[in-house]
Amino acid sequence: MLFSYSAKSKTGEIFESILEATDRYALSHDLRSRGYIPLSITEKKKGLEEKFSNFSNLFLKVKITEQIIFTKNLSGMVKAGLSLSRALSVLKKQTKNPKLSKILTSAVNDINAGETFSSALSKFPDVFSKLFISMVRAGEESGNLAGALSDIGLNLEKTSSLNKKIKGALIYPGVIMSAMVVIGVLMFAFVVPTLASTFKELGVVLPFSTRLLIFFGNFFSNNLILTFLLIISVAFGLFSLFRAKFMAPYIDFMMLKIPVINELTRELNSARTARTISSLLLSGVSLTRALEITEDVVQNIYYKKILNEAKLGIEKGEPFSRVFIANVNLYPVMMSEMVQVGEETGKLSDMLLQIALFYEGEIENKTKNLSTIIEPLLMVVIGVAVGFFAISMISPLYSILGSIN
Repeated sequence: MLFSYSAKSKTGEIFESILEATDRYALSHDLRSRGYIPLSITEKKKGLEEKFSNFSNLFLKVKITEQIIFTKNLSGMVKAGLSLSRALSVLKKQTKNPKLSKILTSAVNDINAGETFSSALSKFPDVFSKLFISMVRAGEESGNLAGALSDIGLNLEKTSSLNKKIKGALIYPGVIMSAMVVIGVLMFAFVVPTLASTFKELGVVLPFSTRLLIFFGNFFSNNLILTFLLIISVAFGLFSLFRAKFMAPYIDFMMLKIPVINELTRELNSARTARTISSLLLSGVSLTRALEITEDVVQNIYYKKILNEAKLGIEKGEPFSRVFIANVNLYPVMMSEMVQVGEETGKLSDMLLQIALFYEGEIENKTKNLSTIIEPLLMVVIGVAVGFFAISMISPLYSILGSIN
């Protein structure tokens, strides 16, 4: 249940806030345990408008670009000397995202009630990742929250940039394949039935490939709306299938075996691993905790297993580089060598940052060239499809001309 309350602090300051608790007595006990004197506690009933707001918030998201702006602005305000609660209040007034506004309101209330900023953010795991919260917590503990927020903004910016480049490289083939499907269906629906009726009138013996095309052509022509619904259903089904948890091991395995894609996958995971661990170590997070968080950041289950193995190895006293040396099939040799040098020189976080920068540059170059690699493959696929269609529909015409002669 939600309760609105007013309380007095040890210094005599009176403040109001909203908190969730099982009942009034539990909230009163919680406030007193934190050194506050409760003045009034009232259960906050949810009105129709608030219920609708909560329902609509389920479909709202805080985009990564909004998180970048939020962290950079908050870092600047804290550096300028503004108190955290005041800086958050200013950002709340500026944001146009209802969900982010609600989060900032909650964070201000929690901070005024004596909670830490990281604790306030941890209530919204769908918006703020474990990496985000851990770096904020480390910044609070070290007294350098502004620096931690600045590092978070940079980290989010790099992640967003990488994701955009990869998605951008995949847009071109996606558009071409979609256009091929639409054009193919329209040709089957309108061109093939016309040719089929001509063949039928002439009584030509049709090869299997032609009969197959005519079968699909008749089906598409008679059920055009159903055909498009089936295509959309199949596309949605495949999308859902690839997102299903039980498919993750198979997809991750394929990503490491498909030529060109496998190298990009290795470099992407190497860059994410290196940058995440480096950022956390620079923020003051322990290496074992950094590995736990990085395990959540990487998506491929094979890399998750390696990071878990690395954490267990470090707890046993083994060097961090051992696990990378033993898995050069997933992490490039350069990664293991530089991690080893970083351990020996005591500059592990700096070495990891250099690794991240190097592989991020490699990914950028490869995604630029990806379209030039995919383009000829698409041309081959289109050529095969068009050739099959042309041969299947033209070969009966040659039979007719042969019989006339």
